Amino acid sequence: MGQDKPDTDLREAVLKLIENSHHLVTKKEIAKVLGVKGARRRELKHILADLKAHGYGAKIVKRVRQPEANNSAPKKRLPRPHNELHLGLFKSGRSSGQLVPCHRKDPFPGVACNRETAEKLNDGDVVLYHASRARGIEIESVLGSIDNPKIFSLMAIHAHQLPFEFDQGAIDLANNGKIPPLGNRTDFRDLPLVTIDGEDARDFDDAVWAAPDTDPRNEGGWRVIVAIADVAYYVRPSDTLDKEAYERGNSVYFPDRVVPMLPEALSNGLCSLKPNEDRGCLAVEMIISSNGKMKSHRFKRGLMRSKARLTYNQVQHAIDGDFDVTTKPLWEDVLKPLYGVYQSLLKARKSRGTLDLNIPEHHVIFNEDGSVKKIALRTHHESHQLIEEFMIAANVAAAKTLLVKNWPTLFRIHDTPDSVRVDNLKMFLKTFKIDIPKTKTFNPLHFNQILKATTGSPHMRFIHDLVLRSQSQAKYAPANIGHFGLSLAHYCHFTSPIRRYADLVVHRSLIASLGLGDDGQEPLPLEVLEMVGDHISSTERLASSAEREVMDRFHAAYLENQVGKDFQGTIVGVSTAGIFVGLSETGAQGFIAKSHLPGDYFIFDADHHRYIGSRTKRIYQLGQPVNVILTSSDPVTCSITFSLVEDRKPRDFAKPSHEYEDKKHKHTKQKPSHHQPKDKSSHKKGNKS
Repeated sequence: MGQDKPDTDLREAVLKLIENSHHLVTKKEIAKVLGVKGARRRELKHILADLKAHGYGAKIVKRVRQPEANNSAPKKRLPRPHNELHLGLFKSGRSSGQLVPCHRKDPFPGVACNRETAEKLNDGDVVLYHASRARGIEIESVLGSIDNPKIFSLMAIHAHQLPFEFDQGAIDLANNGKIPPLGNRTDFRDLPLVTIDGEDARDFDDAVWAAPDTDPRNEGGWRVIVAIADVAYYVRPSDTLDKEAYERGNSVYFPDRVVPMLPEALSNGLCSLKPNEDRGCLAVEMIISSNGKMKSHRFKRGLMRSKARLTYNQVQHAIDGDFDVTTKPLWEDVLKPLYGVYQSLLKARKSRGTLDLNIPEHHVIFNEDGSVKKIALRTHHESHQLIEEFMIAANVAAAKTLLVKNWPTLFRIHDTPDSVRVDNLKMFLKTFKIDIPKTKTFNPLHFNQILKATTGSPHMRFIHDLVLRSQSQAKYAPANIGHFGLSLAHYCHFTSPIRRYADLVVHRSLIASLGLGDDGQEPLPLEVLEMVGDHISSTERLASSAEREVMDRFHAAYLENQVGKDFQGTIVGVSTAGIFVGLSETGAQGFIAKSHLPGDYFIFDADHHRYIGSRTKRIYQLGQPVNVILTSSDPVTCSITFSLVEDRKPRDFAKPSHEYEDKKHKHTKQKPSHHQPKDKSSHKKGNKS
């Protein structure tokens, strides 16, 4: 009898949590929120089994995702559990063959195949398989040939365990969706709203419109509408679509495909704001002053019809006075006012002082057969920033509205940089003789002073990357601490509910708090919101990791036939093992082992991120331009190696500030930080923050 009371209390707590969550939850998440530890985990297991038997199974998820699965190797190369799926490349041999790892960081060493298994495979097949001592190798599936470039994204999907197939119930719900009736919605269909995206955009979930404000109290000001696809109308809390969207957390964008958060019937259909087609939307109407200040804002649920699907290049050409048949009739009444609002918002941005980083982004251009034609730098136009400023304004309006309503939701937060990282940055910048602001606490304006000092220098891009690495990582949380990089006290994500679950949470919060329909979401307990925020922050990091891996493979594939060619690059990393070199033209990165540094024995100087020749005093330092020869490029192992061009003497990049002494205590094993906090909320949609 003494055990019945704890069981009853825990059961009631679990039941309350599940009923209040409005989300699928896992055993691990329930245990974390309720503080269940030790022996009570067994009780929790029995309670969950009983609840599932009584109809609560739809709210409890069995699978727990591992955000950083297969992303970093342990210190020892130990095999993974026998019941886990492995990704291997089949290499045929005389008698049978072997399955070798598909990434240089894979801790699983691979296995030899017996004749029976080898006869089922072709040389170069990428295979998913189980390996155990008892049953040997069991082939789960053959993904395709490594010679097919489209295999790269499929490999990442399986290596990072990304959900890519939808439950049939979710597909049925999406396929049965209908355009909402006008009813109590605001009719925006006669308003010339337009979408502006990249040429390769797969979904269009935001549209914009602007006109001069006729109120004499707001001279030179603007009336602005940002309309966002009404995803909440189709994806209801706790339904099958919601569970699938929550598990994914976000869409994942590869160069050749997308793993969407929602089925295609929604992401490319009912929730895509296609021209001349009725679509449900959640819109915010904002009054903006001539200096970019938001004077008022109001959210409305509506029905809209996009006037045109425009691209960034089209809009930029129009801004430059070069019109085409689409933009010419739209310029005076549609595009010119949008550009006017942008110029006003830009004043506000400069006034508050945001972090103005310029990080190059590369994209893959394919041949018709799917092979890589070119990897080029993506051009960033004013038209990109125009849309970014509109999206930021709408996100701020959403955050302010929910704060006024005292409605718990998920904010997009970006904490102040860690002081240790900032100190390390300042210490390193001294070697560049860059003036560093004399302040203990850095704000975005201080970082901008550093960035401005490098404008036009060969180190500009590298310094921008260093400043980025010094920042904290943006994430989702119910506690509003503001957004450091944007210098905003209130910020959430509202503008991309097709591809981010956080935006869907915000949409539901706005609908419920403003009484815009019965398909919103009642206030969630903070513990549940924290759980949701942690989960989707981890899926965001997982997506970034998978996207980087695929881009690395495309880089290796593109360079595979250029072994022996000279390249210009920059040293982007220095460790005890050697140096990492990034190529300016493609963004590819490769490695040069310490033992391959030419003409001397080189000593690692961790404090200054460099190697110094013990005899010649030649320096190879972080940020230094170098000429390299490509020695190998392997898309299978995802690795690129270089050697330095010895007959071109590298110029001294930074002289030591003191006479360097070869002391044993200098031989440290410290590695450089490769933390790159990037607000991935803004990627793939033209930096729509």
